[in-house]
Amino acid sequence: MAKKGGVTSKVGGWAFLAGVILALVFGLLGSLGSLTQTWVWLLVLIGIIVGFLNITEAESQKFLWSGAVLIIASAFGQSSLSAIPVFNNILDSLLAVFVPATVIVAIRNVFTLARD
Repeated sequence: MAKKGGVTSKVGGWAFLAGVILALVFGLLGSLGSLTQTWVWLLVLIGIIVGFLNITEAESQKFLWSGAVLIIASAFGQSSLSAIPVFNNILDSLLAVFVPATVIVAIRNVFTLARD
């Protein structure tokens, strides 16, 4: 778990900020399909780092709710807003960051529940 003010908290915080900014930039530049796999894997890796280092146990419930809403809204929003390709590209890029982060936090949360 990340400790507030510690090195891992700073790395996780910067990873989160970098992931969101990169997702927006990549979304504006083009779809994930047109980006190289290296860039997509970079977004996924940032999501994994965020999941491990940025979300504490106390924050996990709020993050899981927010992450689930973001993932569901992004997935369904793409079909209803298909006339705006840039918006769909941004949602795709955000999904590449938030899906791994949400899965990591969910798995950690399950282990915490099983331990208690």
